[in-house]
Amino acid sequence: MTGRVLVCDPLFSLDNVRELLPDVAVEWAGRPLAGDDVVGLLTGPDNPISPADLDRLPALRVVSTCSVGFDHLPLEAAARRGIWVCNVPDYCIEEMADSTLALLLSLLRGVVVLDRNVRAGGWDWKAAGPIGRLASTRLGVIGFGRIGRAVGARAAALGMEVWAYDPLVPGEAVAESGARPASLDELLASCTAFTLHVPLSPETAGLIGAAELARMPHSSWLVNTARAGLVDQDALLEALASGQLAGAALDVLPVEPPTPENPAPVAPTLIVTPHSAFYSPESDAAVYARATLAVRTALGGTRPAESLT
Repeated sequence: MTGRVLVCDPLFSLDNVRELLPDVAVEWAGRPLAGDDVVGLLTGPDNPISPADLDRLPALRVVSTCSVGFDHLPLEAAARRGIWVCNVPDYCIEEMADSTLALLLSLLRGVVVLDRNVRAGGWDWKAAGPIGRLASTRLGVIGFGRIGRAVGARAAALGMEVWAYDPLVPGEAVAESGARPASLDELLASCTAFTLHVPLSPETAGLIGAAELARMPHSSWLVNTARAGLVDQDALLEALASGQLAGAALDVLPVEPPTPENPAPVAPTLIVTPHSAFYSPESDAAVYARATLAVRTALGGTRPAESLT
């Protein structure tokens, strides 16, 4: 193999990438991306690739991201150029499902609110308001792919009734996984807790806004470990303030990390974690290696199994 592979995300280890790609030159990327001999890019969600970047890389054959999400990649432009674009769709399923469930349980059982009460000098076991039984919770899983199914299985094992909405998954497949298939309107009107597991795309941006929050039963719960753009954050904060939502948990924010101009949202029953739901030492090692191996496969002339284009 000839050419260069540029590494755009500083979380990759250059030594590890070079070990897995011994037959090409591997370098940190500069900006703007450019080079007639660049055949591969390794990137991540914080280092998006644009169609203009592709135009400056005429020999480019593959772009690989160290993430499940791919909204930071120009899929249509890459497809027109015949460039393979790869993600790592299943590297952190267990971690994402575990984190989602942990956040959901923290909301339902008032763990964080009660902890805040004690640390503020209180000792009020009613500080979190009514705390119901898990078995009384009907969980609506929005997006029933790998992660959504894993969340549903965990919730069902704890006695929750699981409903699921996913226009790309046949109702029979949803039912076979132990969940009740439903339309989005049915799910919003019928469940008392909701968790999001869909990719961010033009079709899903703003999927949960003021109208959708209003359709939920009063005092519902919402967890978002997927993408911030799926939820209208202002509408969510208004729903928390009015009591329409009893609580919410966010692992993703519109601006990460928060800045003075775009601070992390604050509300008494809101949990915010730092985009950490994917993490374990095992998943952290796997994602960079698998993204790099997809580049190696592509440069060897074979379409990677993780290719999106």
